[in-house]
Amino acid sequence: MSQLHNGGYLPDMELLEEIIETATDDGEMAIVIKQPAITSVSDGAWPTVVIFHDGPGIRNATHTFMAKLAAEGFRVICPDLYHRQGRLLGINPEDRAADPSLSEKMQMWLMSLHDDGIQHDFDCALNATGADNTDRIAVLGFCLGARAVFRSMMRMPDRIVAGATWHPSFLVDDGPASPHQTAADLAQPLYIGIGSADQVQSIKMHQRFFEAVKPLPDVEVEIFDGADHGFTWPDHPTYDEEAARGCWDKTLALFNATLR
Repeated sequence: MSQLHNGGYLPDMELLEEIIETATDDGEMAIVIKQPAITSVSDGAWPTVVIFHDGPGIRNATHTFMAKLAAEGFRVICPDLYHRQGRLLGINPEDRAADPSLSEKMQMWLMSLHDDGIQHDFDCALNATGADNTDRIAVLGFCLGARAVFRSMMRMPDRIVAGATWHPSFLVDDGPASPHQTAADLAQPLYIGIGSADQVQSIKMHQRFFEAVKPLPDVEVEIFDGADHGFTWPDHPTYDEEAARGCWDKTLALFNATLR
């Protein structure tokens, strides 16, 4: 039985859980990996899903979610995108409640990220985990991770076969390289789950991206009535069980259909 940080979800399937280190152009980066302990009955390797974490970083809820997904028969990889600021920085809700200044620190970490750096970290994670030899990969991003999902799908259309984003952020900006500018060219299936009451990155803020992908047959934008930003996480004040379950079911079906 897999042992997770501070308890949490304990999958029926025994998992292998490890944290490895790899070199990047900006120093060492940790990569969290979770996968079933047993060998896949197909070709010995479990399908690969790469997660781009959200603003609070890799924390207890991230480990719990990764374990839940791994227990469905996936190798789940999550690079530490904040490694330039420190190793495995993550803020749990109780941490922020005890020290409100952590919210400002989290914003500093978040604003230090940029597209090229995240994609470089993604490539380094693939190489370090051997996933660079994998023909088919799926990507999943929360909040800021949505932009990374889109960037990686556009960069690797032949290898990244599907993507999913939950309560997305930064899919539209006023720059020439904004994701919405090229969204109509997306060739792979993409699922987007967003709440109608998102107070951080509203539907209106993403409208130009949603309009661009609307004609695409393999892109689904699902709106959850009343759900706010961060609805994924059971330990978060804005947790919404219906939205989280809906995104889970759609994402799991998409990854099973495209990776197996």
